[in-house]
Amino acid sequence: MMMATSKLFGRYSGFLEAAKVSSASFASSSSAGNGSGLNRVLPVSPQLGKFLGASEASRTDTIKKIWEYIKRHNLQDSCPSIKNILLLDSDGNRVAVKYYSDEWLTNSAKEAFEKALFSKTQKTNARTEAEIAMFENHIVVYKFVQDLHFFVTGAEGENELILVTVLQGFFDAVGLLLRGNVDKKEALENLDLVLLCLDEIVDGGVILETDANAIAGKVASHSVDAAAPLSEQTISQALATAREHLARSLLK
Repeated sequence: MMMATSKLFGRYSGFLEAAKVSSASFASSSSAGNGSGLNRVLPVSPQLGKFLGASEASRTDTIKKIWEYIKRHNLQDSCPSIKNILLLDSDGNRVAVKYYSDEWLTNSAKEAFEKALFSKTQKTNARTEAEIAMFENHIVVYKFVQDLHFFVTGAEGENELILVTVLQGFFDAVGLLLRGNVDKKEALENLDLVLLCLDEIVDGGVILETDANAIAGKVASHSVDAAAPLSEQTISQALATAREHLARSLLK
């Protein structure tokens, strides 16, 4: 799939520009067997190599290291913003969604966007690697598993690799929280955890975290009762406490 030109942000535009490969290189890598597509290891420029400490790297690993640098130096405000994160079922119905933009003012407008996006992407093969599409003047990255469709939406000029990193973090964190049973039934039964997961990834459109283990860990300890130290609680107890606190907050 042809990817749109990225808008590279701030002082790190050089790193991200160097991380991008030509359309021809990406097209050939997408058909490769081991380490294909975004995960294929390719030569990098001297500038990027100095930053990474390596002469070769995959696009995914490159963005991950750049993102680690951004977080370490508290530079998230200079990063691309997220318009929405959607988790839909195999019929295009909502499982969990979060919007961070006022472009969709009504719930009916949001649902219309979701239905149209699902219709455009449902026949694509996005089960092994994330796919990238232009849709209604937005960049959307998405990935499917079982009967669940994961989407992350950014503005037309945003960097698609950052969006893919957010998508993968959400995808993997949900897998950890659902213990590998990633389907609609499990997601609905643990909907509170999925929503907490979204809150740990993005706040007001600003990316907070993309590491799946860190996201899942924060969700597990999000609302742990202060009377019981985390070290003395099992994961199941921590999750149960988180569910209870979330239910109370929703009833207020």
